[in-house]
Amino acid sequence: MRIRTVTALTGALALSLVSGCAGSGGSAESSGTVSYWLWDSNQLPAYQACAADFARENPGLRVKITQLGWDDYWTKLTASFIAGTEPDVFTDHIQKFGQFADLKVLEPLDGLGIDPNAYQKGLADNWIGQDGHRYGAPKDWDTVALFYNQKAATDAGLTAAQLNDLSWNPKDGGTFEKAVARLTVDRNGKRGDEPGFDKNHVKVYGLAGNGGGDGDGQTQWSSFAASAGWTYTDKKRWGTEYRYDSKTFKSVIDWWFGLAKKGYMAPFTSYNSQSSPGNAQVAAGKAAATLDGAWMISTYAGFKGMKIATAVTPEGPTGKRATMMNGLADSVTKNARNKAGALKWVKYLSSDACQKTVGRYGIVFPATPDGTAAAVAAYKKKGIDVSAFTRPVADKKDFSTFSYPITNYAADVYALMHPEMQDIYGNGKSVDSLDRTTDQINLILDQ
Repeated sequence: MRIRTVTALTGALALSLVSGCAGSGGSAESSGTVSYWLWDSNQLPAYQACAADFARENPGLRVKITQLGWDDYWTKLTASFIAGTEPDVFTDHIQKFGQFADLKVLEPLDGLGIDPNAYQKGLADNWIGQDGHRYGAPKDWDTVALFYNQKAATDAGLTAAQLNDLSWNPKDGGTFEKAVARLTVDRNGKRGDEPGFDKNHVKVYGLAGNGGGDGDGQTQWSSFAASAGWTYTDKKRWGTEYRYDSKTFKSVIDWWFGLAKKGYMAPFTSYNSQSSPGNAQVAAGKAAATLDGAWMISTYAGFKGMKIATAVTPEGPTGKRATMMNGLADSVTKNARNKAGALKWVKYLSSDACQKTVGRYGIVFPATPDGTAAAVAAYKKKGIDVSAFTRPVADKKDFSTFSYPITNYAADVYALMHPEMQDIYGNGKSVDSLDRTTDQINLILDQ
């Protein structure tokens, strides 16, 4: 029943989108204006600068930028497709791309001459649909690292060198778990690795609780699962079978959420990604460290009265460190009112000129190498060391990077995995329940 309900909702959405797009029309403003949506307010000034440069190079064209918060962004974008009021261009996420491509609401970008070699390796390839057409122009990229309170680490007797040399395994957690235990302090001042530690009355958790991770676990368990040799699906892109039921994955998840049972990780009932994300827990002094993405670098650097440092993800059973490398892209809508202008704008957004401009703001890592270099220099000027994020991209010997799972029915996978992972984290549900959930997901993919 649950599968039928989720699938039916997806089907209804598909019909709505198709009918909505069919009715899209033009506007008096469309010939000279390109509408562009993005969700990150921190990036708004950088793209306003790109828009100004674009207008100078293209007399008669201007870009109207709309910035929305993450949750509102996707709700309003979907609604706009249904109503026929979609923007000409929008910032796209790999997790959403598959469904949009399947619903045929995106314009192919094959004619833009996007050269995959002009960007960080793998970024451009992820935006090729199952039909062989390109639907996204590479925009930026991010990796995941461990953010930690320097004072908390010093008080625990942990050095930066030690935190950058951690390893883990699903049996005893390795030196990573030992470090997290050491960073944990109960209300009586006892640390997690000391006799008499009270796991039921913790003052500072070694690791923030950052939600269940849904089906991707980007800033939760993904680095550990990948460094244990696990992959989301049977294929790198457009997989037809998820592997949440594998013994390796279940052992990782059992260990990961077991940190909360031991009192080393903040409990879901008190601190989760919705009510109190990892960065908020660190900022409030409730947690000493958390895994988070490169897009949050400036946020952590801005914590008042607190110095935050970063360390690379720990080495896993495979002998490598791993991190998700996600990359956003810009997409053109199928019924863009100013399609010619939209394509010119996306071409400019993906150019070295715009990406170096964005990089100089020191907010994200643009997709081109020169754009990345500009961002690294900008962060350095601010006194921020970003090597924990850039090393995985440059050092393929010791690091492995991987993408979000790219499949059909991403919304359905989320609908099933979101409550499943919350149940395991928050209610102690057995990881063996993942067998049934995986069967449900794979049945949907098999349609």
